Amino acid sequence: MTKILRIAGFVIALVPRPVLADDGTGLYFSHLDWELACDNTLTCRAAGYQADDDERPVSVLLTRKAGARQAVTGEVRIGSEVSDLLLAQPKPLRLTMSINGRTYGAVTIDKKTLRGDLASDQVAGLVSSLSHKSNIEFAKGNTVWHLSDKGGAAVLLKMDDVQGRVGTIGALIRKGSAGEENVTAPIPAPVVVAASVATPTTGLKPLSDRESKYLRNILRRTVKEDDCPKLYDKESGESKISIQPLSGEKRLISTLCWQAAYNDGTGYWIINPSRPCDAALVTTSGTNYSKGAITAYQKGRGMADCVSIDRWTWNGKHFVHTDSLTTGMCKMVALGGAWKLPTKVSELRHENSHQQDVPSN
Repeated sequence: MTKILRIAGFVIALVPRPVLADDGTGLYFSHLDWELACDNTLTCRAAGYQADDDERPVSVLLTRKAGARQAVTGEVRIGSEVSDLLLAQPKPLRLTMSINGRTYGAVTIDKKTLRGDLASDQVAGLVSSLSHKSNIEFAKGNTVWHLSDKGGAAVLLKMDDVQGRVGTIGALIRKGSAGEENVTAPIPAPVVVAASVATPTTGLKPLSDRESKYLRNILRRTVKEDDCPKLYDKESGESKISIQPLSGEKRLISTLCWQAAYNDGTGYWIINPSRPCDAALVTTSGTNYSKGAITAYQKGRGMADCVSIDRWTWNGKHFVHTDSLTTGMCKMVALGGAWKLPTKVSELRHENSHQQDVPSN
């Protein structure tokens, strides 16, 4: 039976595990000014921001790996609107951290990245403060950044739940007397071997009008019109179909699927010319293909202070969904996003090579 906890004035349901989705992705959860992303290894990242009516952007990121005796690490990032006068000072930019009037020392901010690491006692003070109403500030003289506490307890409680810490001595919100020997262990990132692809210089003849029409009819069987309206659109003109070699007889087919105010999506399919009716859809929201990798980069809004990124990698047979992340809430902390909050990571290895990519966590 689902257990309901009432913490700090809100209600949160602790749903039974498994927490991973069927496709191997992790979990995303948000409440008010805080959000949580736990990837498929069960590493969790909680990010908090300023309130919506606060014009001075700031964000804190708390990260914790799964497993017993794992410490929480913390970072703070201030918005790029920070005064040029502060950045022009020859001395390091050091912000005083305080919670409810109590000072927790200084945080050194890198003037290029506008980020700084939190000390262990600062992290502990912040985590403790989120279980009740708190005034959290980072200040340089009269310039103050206010971090919202709203939603923090819900997000940290969900982190505890995902990692199996509720009721243990290591829980962040709902501590108990149980040890950590039975908390959920980390899950290894899946290993994906990236296969080499044929180079475009091997060349493929452009599709004739007849071939394009034939392919469109096949592709329409694999996707709903709402997901790829351009494939069905005859009034404004059909978008061009491109074809590129993959490996063996496999080919990558692509065509524009949809366009919005500040995003667009290209559809990608794997096809074998000898069996074209078996065309396999990869995604209808791709934005780029290069050397065996399809990427989808989508803005949360036009100014691109929040984006989502997905990546699919060719393994010689099909494209594997290897990465999925967002860059956090649309809070104007930074163009391109404040953080990397993955829900899916992979360990990439390259075919016939000892080269290895670091997982995106």
